[in-house]
Amino acid sequence: MPDDLLVIIPTRGRPHAIPEIMQAWDDTGATADVLFCVDKDDPELAGYKQQAKVFADDGRVRFVFWARKRLVGTLNQAAVKNAGDYRFLAFMGDDHRPRPADQPWDERIRICLSGGSGIVYGNDLLQGEKMATAVAMTSDIVETLGVMVPDCLVHLCADLVWMEWGKAMQRITYLPDMVIEHMHPAAQKAELDSVYEECNSPQQVASDSEAYHTYMRGEFKADADKLRALVAAS
Repeated sequence: MPDDLLVIIPTRGRPHAIPEIMQAWDDTGATADVLFCVDKDDPELAGYKQQAKVFADDGRVRFVFWARKRLVGTLNQAAVKNAGDYRFLAFMGDDHRPRPADQPWDERIRICLSGGSGIVYGNDLLQGEKMATAVAMTSDIVETLGVMVPDCLVHLCADLVWMEWGKAMQRITYLPDMVIEHMHPAAQKAELDSVYEECNSPQQVASDSEAYHTYMRGEFKADADKLRALVAAS
């Protein structure tokens, strides 16, 4: 019987992150299911397959090995496939780490979203309230829009869209004491590797920024109307 919350973690080039993430699950008492999405062409594929064997008996953990679609494409594929089986869907990067608190972070998510359609995010100790770099939402949002992120994006700006969706719904909550730490080079908490370099290249920044602004000027209105109707119905 699966948990009612699935955390989707697209990952590339970092099989060492898997035990660190699952240690964070153990340290925080989390019961949420986690789905690691790995590219079939990952240069560290063997390392990921070894980790899949290590966690084969952990009922919380699943791995999928798919053709590469970059972060947004992978997240959308996983979210759409699983929306019907989970009440809540969440995203974390492979460089996010939930931290212990008086109440487990995944339980905070369930309680916050139990009242109906909505979005919640915590404190990543980098962007804080300004940006939902890790996020959870009711799965009916994915079912309504057909995506978890506009598919015009490749890697960046998803967090900005989630903020705008939540505002449009008037159903977004920031929990400052729910810490999901972003172990990012911008916070001097990780080394700059080839994955960061690709995702944050000037070309990727320009492309995703343009796509985000185009979406906000165009398709966002229709999506926002759908989300407001979802809230009204719920």
